[in-house]
Parts: sequence; C-alpha cells; structure tokens
Amino acid sequence: MKNKVALIIGAGDAIGSAIARQFSQRGLTVCVTRRSQQKLQPLLDEITATGGQAFGFACDARKEDATESLFKHIEDTIGEIDVVIFNVGANVPMGILETDSRKFFKIWEMACFAGFINGREAARHMTKRNRGTILFTGATASVRGSAGFAAFASAKHGLRALAQSMARELGPLNIHVAHIVIDAAVDTQWIKENVPTYEQRKAVDGIVKPDDLAKNYVTLYDQPRNAWTFELDIRPWDEKW
Repeated sequence: MKNKVALIIGAGDAIGSAIARQFSQRGLTVCVTRRSQQKLQPLLDEITATGGQAFGFACDARKEDATESLFKHIEDTIGEIDVVIFNVGANVPMGILETDSRKFFKIWEMACFAGFINGREAARHMTKRNRGTILFTGATASVRGSAGFAAFASAKHGLRALAQSMARELGPLNIHVAHIVIDAAVDTQWIKENVPTYEQRKAVDGIVKPDDLAKNYVTLYDQPRNAWTFELDIRPWDEKW
C-alpha cells in the first residue's frame, strides 16, 4: 500500500496551513502548494518536527501542464492522493467601475478556473481507484454577491456550481465532493490589521480560529458515504446571516 496523501492547493499561512496540520495529525502524508515554495518551509518544518511527513511544491494552480505534472509526481513518488483541498484565495475588493477585464479575468482564473483544473486532475486519479475526497473552499461570496466584490463573487459562484456538478457526477463513483462556505472573519494577519473590533470579537469567539475551522475538513473526509455532506457553512455564533 502506498501512503495516503492529502494535497492542499493553496496552503497559505492561515487556513491552508491549518488544514495541512490537521490532515497530518490524521495520519496522512501532506503535500502543500503555493506559488512560492520558500514560504512553505516553516509549515513543512512544523509538521516534520511533530513526526509527520510533508512535502512542499511551488505551483501556479492556474497552469494546466504544471498541475498535471504535480499530480503525477506525487502519485509516482510519494503516495496515492486520497484527498484534495482546493484553497486558493482571490478575495480582492474592487468596485465595478474600477474592475477592468484583466483584473476580472485574473480573479476568475484563481478562484474558479484553477478549481476546475485541480478538481478534474484529482478526479482523473481517484476514479481509477473508485475512492477519494475533493473539497473546495468557498466564501460568503459563493452564495451572495456583495457591493464591491463582483469579480470575486462571480468566480466563487462558479466554483460552487463546479463542485455541485462534480458531486453529482463523481458521487456514484465513490468520490466525495464537498464545498465549504466560510461565512466569517478568519483569524488571519489581514483581519487583525483591518478589522477595528478584532480584539473584542476574538475575545468572545467572534473570529474563526484556523485550526478549529480545519477540523471540519477532516470531518468531511472521514464521513461514511451513507451520510455525506455536500455543503457545509461555517460561522461563529455571533455572525449575522
């Protein structure tokens, strides 16, 4: 038996790294990507220091050839990819009058098209084994377009629709596809610097902790197929919705 691998596409410093840590604790070999491999080193060191196995790769999730090569390399040399988490961020606030076609297209590429490329590649390998899990990170914008977020909302709506179609197509092949709506402020450096009430909200559990959020991804991975969840929305107790 090859090692079972959790592949996190977009392992940033907060959510993606927390997901990687949780899957390592679950016993999977962790492979993580972001565009800068150097930025992955602290996460890799942390996981290996606690006895886990972790590998980092620089990969632009929008590039089809690079993504295909990444999946093949992991399957050939590290282990069987049993769960893929697509966690690429593209949350760029931008008024519609300031949104030119280049910016709109780039946000769509990052948040939607890259999800298609990586989701399809995951499915190509998982269907050979008739098992696997593919998880897509969504946002409030996946279900509601807010003022100043037209490009991001359209891309996240598209990613959600992609996940829905994949779930219906791949479910009968024993592949669990799920979409996670994060309808909240997550404890990141950006939130800390830009939310004036950060300290007060954090003190009363009004800010989502990345490690607590990440546990939900492992729960989805562990679900039996007679009780699969397609969409899970996550928010703290005081979040308005």
